[in-house]
Amino acid sequence: MTKIVGTLGPKSRSVEVIEGCLKAGMSVARFDFSGGDNDYHQETLENLKIAAKKVKKLCAVMLDTVGAELQVFNKSMQPIVLEIDAFVTLTPDQSKEASFEVLPINFGGLAKVVRKGDTIFVGQYLFTGSETTSVWLEVEYIQGQDVICVVKNSSTLAGPLFTMHVSQVHIDLPTLSDVDKHVISTWGVRNNIDFLSLSYTRHAEDIRQTRAFLAELGNLRQTEIFAKIETIEGLEHFDEILQEADGIILSRGNLGIDLPPEKVFLFQKAAVYKCNMAGKAAVVTRVVDSMTDNLRPTRAEATDVANAVLDGTDAILLGAETFRGLYPFETISTVGRICAEAEKVYNQAVYFKKTLKCQSEPMSHLECIATSAVSAAIKVKASVIAVFTTSGRTAKLIAKYRPTMPIISVVIPRLSTNQLKWSFTGAFQ
Repeated sequence: MTKIVGTLGPKSRSVEVIEGCLKAGMSVARFDFSGGDNDYHQETLENLKIAAKKVKKLCAVMLDTVGAELQVFNKSMQPIVLEIDAFVTLTPDQSKEASFEVLPINFGGLAKVVRKGDTIFVGQYLFTGSETTSVWLEVEYIQGQDVICVVKNSSTLAGPLFTMHVSQVHIDLPTLSDVDKHVISTWGVRNNIDFLSLSYTRHAEDIRQTRAFLAELGNLRQTEIFAKIETIEGLEHFDEILQEADGIILSRGNLGIDLPPEKVFLFQKAAVYKCNMAGKAAVVTRVVDSMTDNLRPTRAEATDVANAVLDGTDAILLGAETFRGLYPFETISTVGRICAEAEKVYNQAVYFKKTLKCQSEPMSHLECIATSAVSAAIKVKASVIAVFTTSGRTAKLIAKYRPTMPIISVVIPRLSTNQLKWSFTGAFQ
């Protein structure tokens, strides 16, 4: 039942590999626009279409925005070796070449928002700073617009672009940038995307503005917006964000930097519970990092995946593991098997009662029908629940109560006319 979102990238964009990912259990393909242009991602998407037809499996498309992401540029693409206790300068002067002494960034206001002792993370795909592919920096002093830092762990940064994250600091960049708007209005519209992952969501207004922008584009009115919670700011406004969003992505990579490690599990459990009670999808990231380079997860990672499912997580999002990992479909298959085992011992009866108790009274007619359907299906041990729907709302309400059997949505076509032409549509309206 738990869905798996796979990020398609350099190691997973060929037809053959995508076929393997779909067979292994990937049901949503994520396209991360932090790297690659429209043409690059279009080529990957065309490969996805070919693979989906070959294996006869449906796969949704998720566009992941760049948002207020801080980036380090490495135009030469030469590996940058940083040694522990050395000094490195972060500068907004993008004309400079990246080296072990200087790292050009895309934000001119960094010197105004950091102070001595602040921690800054730089890495290829948001690892923890303990690996050799990412680095922790500590701010030493400010010099004009430049920020001079001391390196806290030796590492080698390889590639053209690195993500930078400053712990617990407000970054004055728009959540939906002009670049994001261009990508959505071109690539997104052309491919009629199913989901939009809104990176660095910090306020409910971010969702409202994005929804208004999608409405202007016409055929993206039905695209669901998933708020990606990555910072303390997003946590502080979580309840209002949840009301506006269609789902929540708990970006544990960035949150693990913003939050003390001992606090991450508390937020995760609370956030997933709130999503469950609201009937909104909860997606958890960063579960099997070690499988980027290894064929098997650690015992702790396997337990983490299972506990996420038992807590009520709806989907697992794989990032670096499939984006540039050596074993993309083995990773998907392993995560899928762990999820399936956890689902076998999931206490649906307790969840059903708990969710029912949290609903306000009087209950809406639709919610009442949904709860009755789930209760009846469980009592008679039904194989599936078939839902006749025109908007998809009924199917979602039934899914909210997590029946133990699959839900099949039968979409009722709508008949419309402009007095000259009659037309049927089977799409959700």
